[in-house]
Amino acid sequence: MRFLKAREWNVPKAHKMLMDCLNWRLQNEIDSVLAKPIVPSDLYRSIRETLLVGLTGYSKQGQPVYAFGVGLSTFDKASVHYYLQSHIQMNEYRDRVVLPGASNMFGKQVNTCLKIMDMTGLKLSALNQIKMLSTITAVDDLNYPEKTETYYIVNAPYVFSACWKVVKPLLQERTKKKIKVLYGPGRDELLKVMDHEALPHFCNREGSGSLSDGVDCYSYDHPFHQQLYNFVKQQALSQDIVGPLKQGSMHVHVPVPDIEDAKIAETIESELHKLREGNGLSRSFNRINIEGP
Repeated sequence: MRFLKAREWNVPKAHKMLMDCLNWRLQNEIDSVLAKPIVPSDLYRSIRETLLVGLTGYSKQGQPVYAFGVGLSTFDKASVHYYLQSHIQMNEYRDRVVLPGASNMFGKQVNTCLKIMDMTGLKLSALNQIKMLSTITAVDDLNYPEKTETYYIVNAPYVFSACWKVVKPLLQERTKKKIKVLYGPGRDELLKVMDHEALPHFCNREGSGSLSDGVDCYSYDHPFHQQLYNFVKQQALSQDIVGPLKQGSMHVHVPVPDIEDAKIAETIESELHKLREGNGLSRSFNRINIEGP
């Protein structure tokens, strides 16, 4: 059903997408990715410090709420392969552990999550991260379709507004409906779909939100990341591997983005080049009021 929905109920296209996904999983041994820990732990900590993502809680409908620090993720402490491995592990852990756990917790089937995309710190230099973000997007769109119900964009600076204006017309209506651009940290809007405890720390003016014992949701020391990392290490031990765990990243083949995603990445890159060349935009990118989709 997810693949049919992703291909607008076109059966031949959905069938091809599904078969491509199954082949990708087989060729890259994705089924065993949760038994391949990123070692040493200091390397994993560095990845967590530069690929900012975390689980903050659950929505009122039971969906896991993930926070993603888009603007402050630098992807500069490890190779692309390690970042991709970490991202895929998080996807697989979500599908195998987090979503089934949410279903049991809320007494109903929970198949999707919510994502809060924090644009704080987004600058023209984000051009350097486009390749990594495009890679992650391609993997998600082609192999984990329809796992996110809504994307909430918060703390959006001017540079995001400029890119959004040119990207929005390129999106399919189905995709547009999933994206909600909120004013500032979006706290009031987010509290309509989740309780205060599930708010990421960057959305909460009055308190710590998703801070756990003073640790923000991105941190290696946050309970979610500790549980995920320990789970992967335990899975590795159950594989009867003799000797210490070996360091080395998975080299996952990145699927070719579909035409829509490729066009969007190209448009964003072009717009950032224009902004970078414009002398009038040397001012700081303050937050502005952005109309939602």
